[in-house]
Amino acid sequence: MFEQTFKNIDDILHKDAGCGSELDYVEQTSWVLFLKYLDDMERDKATAAELTGKAYNPIIEPKYQWNTWATPKGADGKIDHHAALTGDDLSDFVNIELFPYLKKFKKDAVSADTIEYKIGEIFSELKNRVQSGYNLREVINRIDELRFRTHAEKHEMSHLYEDKIKNMGNAGRNGGEYYTPRPLITTIVKVVGPKIGDTVYDGAVGSAGFLCEAFNYLRHSKQLTTKETELLQKKTFYGKEKKSLAYIIGIMNMILHGVEAPNIIHTNTLAENLADIQEKDRYDIVLANPPFGGKERAEVQQNFPIKTGETASLFLQHFIKILKAGGKAGVVIKNTFLSNTDNASVALRKQLLDSCNLHTVLDLPGGTFTGAGVKTVVLFFEKGSPTKKVWFYQLNLDRNLGKTNALNEKDLEDFITLQKTFAESENSWSIDAATLSAANGYDLSAKNPNKKEEAALRQPQQILEEMKALDEESADILNNIIELING
Repeated sequence: MFEQTFKNIDDILHKDAGCGSELDYVEQTSWVLFLKYLDDMERDKATAAELTGKAYNPIIEPKYQWNTWATPKGADGKIDHHAALTGDDLSDFVNIELFPYLKKFKKDAVSADTIEYKIGEIFSELKNRVQSGYNLREVINRIDELRFRTHAEKHEMSHLYEDKIKNMGNAGRNGGEYYTPRPLITTIVKVVGPKIGDTVYDGAVGSAGFLCEAFNYLRHSKQLTTKETELLQKKTFYGKEKKSLAYIIGIMNMILHGVEAPNIIHTNTLAENLADIQEKDRYDIVLANPPFGGKERAEVQQNFPIKTGETASLFLQHFIKILKAGGKAGVVIKNTFLSNTDNASVALRKQLLDSCNLHTVLDLPGGTFTGAGVKTVVLFFEKGSPTKKVWFYQLNLDRNLGKTNALNEKDLEDFITLQKTFAESENSWSIDAATLSAANGYDLSAKNPNKKEEAALRQPQQILEEMKALDEESADILNNIIELING
């Protein structure tokens, strides 16, 4: 039912003049979905308070509660269409009254780790793009059909929301950069292995896939005490995101996965000066897939000791700096980082090898990221002691990855098994860090010594020469046949 409801909402938004793409559909669905979630959450809390004989003070004033403005209901439990706003009346209420009211929560909240603060932050970052109040009325009616009351309902909803984020990759406007394949994230989290009590950070949070997966991993790692549950909710997961839409989607995704007030800040991570990062700002775990291919301005580059315009290289410097001593990281980066010969890349590889133990490099096949032709690797490292050995694993699959043939967890099982002992195999090998030096540019190219070399591709000149030889041979044969016929 949930899936069909989402499809119906997309169909409604598709015909609205204010929504032009899948990105708009996700954004507009998100804010309405959030308010419905908030209403269900408030009802659950009111019921829980009632059972213990306590009073519950609602977060939202009666006038702005879902059941008042969005879906006033009659005695039969159905929407009272006489009382429900629609058309221009609904648009005016949402734009002129509801959004400004919700926006004020950010200023009035007691702290940033409260649901009140998140409400204010979300509604400060977006606006209602649904131009027709009649279309908005239809969207609200559809979303009112959804329930967030049970764990199973929230679980199903989180999966559907993930699917919507995944589909954004096909929608242009860089939608794909918000989505990292979940099987890859699950694998990275397993290898890094966060523990209860660790702080987990993603400075390029996107749709918060890494934080959601780390939350799932920790929640199921053991039987949690009440104190540990509160620790996971409030003091474990931290993120930063530059883009408004990704920021909203990241918060919504974490809420649907069960984190009530996500610690995600809307800011440009790279605008922070590395020199300003203190011990209190550091984290135990970094999990991230920073955007690659971006070019940062000169003033942003001034925040970093190694100057480069490449966004991913600046993020990597940030991650190394923000890790605590003994902290662990799993970071996705373009595979060209391993061998680029420019001064910044060489200096950054040297810094990584000197200040961290780069123990594992996972080399991923092309097509891992749908819609992105770049090849990537995952760097696994621990901060504090220099690298002695680097273990490489090259993921070789017997099929081409793509939209209809995506990476799955089974593909990565062999990697997870071998990585535990850094075992050698047809697809894995180690290199001694002592063999890396300034002379070879600290080149970390993933060249598998255990794999049989395939025949080298011929050079264009060689192909042309061979074609010419074949043409001459064909001409000779043809001349011989003509001579025989004329004989």
